[in-house]
Amino acid sequence: MSKKILIDLSKFRLCDDKSCDQSPPEGFFSIPPNVNGLKSIRELAVFQFTCRKCEDAPCISVCPAEALEKDSDGMINRYTNLCISCKSCVAICPFGTMMTDFFDHHRKKDMYFDLSDEHELNKFIKACPQGAITLVDSDENPKENIYKLNDKILIKEHIWNTDQK
Repeated sequence: MSKKILIDLSKFRLCDDKSCDQSPPEGFFSIPPNVNGLKSIRELAVFQFTCRKCEDAPCISVCPAEALEKDSDGMINRYTNLCISCKSCVAICPFGTMMTDFFDHHRKKDMYFDLSDEHELNKFIKACPQGAITLVDSDENPKENIYKLNDKILIKEHIWNTDQK
């Protein structure tokens, strides 16, 4: 089993509350271009695991640029090439899913890291909030709130669920 990157989303939310000196860095894997624009690992994780997937999705209806849509699984997708960073979706989300730093388009180039490069990965870990990123030899473990985003990334998040078991 190879090491995986474990991202604790709660540590990033602390930075979104302005307790950090600067916006947290963004991690990417080299991917082919797509019509949605480049997506950070953290944004993908938030929409997949943190978003409550509201039936009426007020974030979609309030977006003046029509940059948000819901897929067939109810997951919200943001077209970064259309997004105008107005943050209307941030303001209307009843659950605070959106992190305002997703919209910081004018970041310093040294805050973007290619996680497929070991040197870049180490720089990313050092630039992130303390304890937000760890390298682990484990797999998905829902009992510990750890979920698989892809073959290289695990996300630690408390997932909201309406199922009563």
